[in-house]
Amino acid sequence: MNIAFIGLGTMGAPMARNLLKAGFKVTVHNRTREKEEELASEGASRAASPKEAAQGADVVITNVSDTPDVEAVILGDEGAIHGMKSGSVLIDVSTISPIATKAIAEKLAEKGIEMLDAPVSGGSEGAQKGTLSIMVGGKAEVLEKVKAVLEAMGKSITHVGEIGSGQVTKAINQTILAGIYSSVAEGMVLGMAAGVDIYAALQAVSGGAAGCWVLDNRAKNMIEDDYPLGFRTKLFLKDLGIALETSKALGVAMPVAAYVEQLGTSLVKRGLGDEDVSNLARIVREQSGLANTAD
Repeated sequence: MNIAFIGLGTMGAPMARNLLKAGFKVTVHNRTREKEEELASEGASRAASPKEAAQGADVVITNVSDTPDVEAVILGDEGAIHGMKSGSVLIDVSTISPIATKAIAEKLAEKGIEMLDAPVSGGSEGAQKGTLSIMVGGKAEVLEKVKAVLEAMGKSITHVGEIGSGQVTKAINQTILAGIYSSVAEGMVLGMAAGVDIYAALQAVSGGAAGCWVLDNRAKNMIEDDYPLGFRTKLFLKDLGIALETSKALGVAMPVAAYVEQLGTSLVKRGLGDEDVSNLARIVREQSGLANTAD
């Protein structure tokens, strides 16, 4: 099976690498062409545009930052749609608007191309290890056709409904994470302010009902006030914006998510948007009078 992979950022590059490791023939394209070089040295072919990458591909995977970027790499003048063949499948693993996803799927269907929206969760670690959770919207029979491709990148592949459902599920995921990141930051700062052995406290709460991925993988960042890249704050803020837009359209109250969006907006305004989203703890530390290394 020939695969085109478009978008080689923090998540995309390791996902494409796992496809190569699984034995798929992979052609890659990235707007910043230098990012293609490492994968090319590992066996991938390079293409000068999404259209060129898609030519001859059975499956095209897109992984770019936002709705306009996805629309451009799929539907633009040099977009993948112009190189794809009837009967092929486009899998968008980006996090974008569910409404835009449906519109893109309609355009692809006019050319006999199927689409799955398959946003992912698990951070850069999950992308590197091939252990992502993948939330798939679209036809069940299309998912079955390309399931081996997704299994090379993730350990949990869940069909959640019709096209666009994957993006709605990702919005649910990001809404829940917003509350967890904020709560973990508050809990860690509470422990540090109280002067307890914070690492012992972390171990204790991780073994109980509060145990979660953020405690296991990001609480240490918050304790040490150091936020190496896992998932950029500015991208999480974009995701949360999609969730809040969806909630507004549906009349759903999400005050915690709205609060965390404001924290994220402040961090991005301060030039900290490229740090890991666990840097929400910076603001909690400041509000609590603890030393902070920002700026």
